[in-house]
Amino acid sequence: MDGIHRFSTALRQETRRRLEELGHSDIVVGIPAYNTAGTISRVIKMASRGLQRYFHDFHSLIFVADGGSTDDTRERAESLHIDSYNVETIISIYRGLPGKGSAIRAIMEAAHFLRARACIFIDADLQSITPEWIRNLAEPIIDLGYDFVTPYYRRFKYDATITNTVAYTLTRALYGFKIRQPIGGDFGLSRAALIRFLEQDVWETDIARFGIDIWLTTTAITQGLRICQARLGAKIHAEKDPSEHLGPMFRQVVGTIFSLMKVHEKIWKSIHEEREIDTFGEEPSTKPHSFVIQHEPLIEAFRFGFHYFHDLWARIIAPDVFQYLEKLIHASPAEFHLSPEIWAKIVYDFAVTYKNWPMHRGKLLDIMLPLYNARVASLLNELEPIPDEEAESFFEKQALAFVQLKPYLIKKWDDPSEKEKWRIFSRTAS
Repeated sequence: MDGIHRFSTALRQETRRRLEELGHSDIVVGIPAYNTAGTISRVIKMASRGLQRYFHDFHSLIFVADGGSTDDTRERAESLHIDSYNVETIISIYRGLPGKGSAIRAIMEAAHFLRARACIFIDADLQSITPEWIRNLAEPIIDLGYDFVTPYYRRFKYDATITNTVAYTLTRALYGFKIRQPIGGDFGLSRAALIRFLEQDVWETDIARFGIDIWLTTTAITQGLRICQARLGAKIHAEKDPSEHLGPMFRQVVGTIFSLMKVHEKIWKSIHEEREIDTFGEEPSTKPHSFVIQHEPLIEAFRFGFHYFHDLWARIIAPDVFQYLEKLIHASPAEFHLSPEIWAKIVYDFAVTYKNWPMHRGKLLDIMLPLYNARVASLLNELEPIPDEEAESFFEKQALAFVQLKPYLIKKWDDPSEKEKWRIFSRTAS
């Protein structure tokens, strides 16, 4: 692809000069930012307090990698005065393709240059971050020798629908790791992990635009890094109603997972056991906020999708599942139910089609989105009578449905008739 090596580094020259002046940092806290003027100051303050309170004997850097914000994000970050002998700050616009992945790359390069023992990533839009987040993400790396620390949040039962319906369930079923928040956004990396990630040839691809969180988790698994989880309490930021805001994120996350399934096919097909993940840290006392998701728009999106895509759905989805969907379009909101088993088969059918219909992968994710809306609408009914503290058991059962149906995926994935079906369809449709 033209320009694949156009950006040999995500760091600007002035930033590199600043890093040379610093020379070394034990811990780098990286904050990918874009138009987060309302929250960036608090995030930097909490990160600084965490470094001063729990790592006062270490030299540390807070690095804000901005994507060219058009609000006052950089100005507010630069105006903060960190009164500390051991914490420095750098605010910089990264180079490269626009997207969180390029910001992550810039932070990794800075941490590698400074020979950091630990590199922590924190989302810039957080409202619930406390100093303990820094401790809980860094200590497993510095004190216990872990390479990759994923977040473990307390979440409202209707929150994180993409995580709960796709990212967690698929990561667990495919790779056998019970990583609860594979797209959490807040991570910790060792120096060994930094080197391993920077060696990957993805920084001039769509990974640099989106899908970086699930790529980091999947790569950590497939590279054999030591993984654990850190308790962070509630993750509170701007709520996103799945009926209005989560379409782009769904496409990014699911598209990346499906793409990586082809890359790591030999690995996930050979895994038949599950692995528990060590979880560390005293959980902060913050509690998740409750919010309302609109039920009817999700169901209407599903019905609209059935009207426009039913012919393709019938070609993609197993016949018994399609018959289930035909009946579902007539269900009332109170009776709307798409079971975890049916949903697992739908996800697996689309994963197989994604592999075998490469010319139309973007379109395929659009075709799948109304079915995700249907699963979320069903979740609202299923979770409504369940207290928040019991919702985790529900999601555990949903994930087990994906695990138990993995043989269904493998059989269909290896079926040569699936590839031939889409080869013929592409030829006749063109």
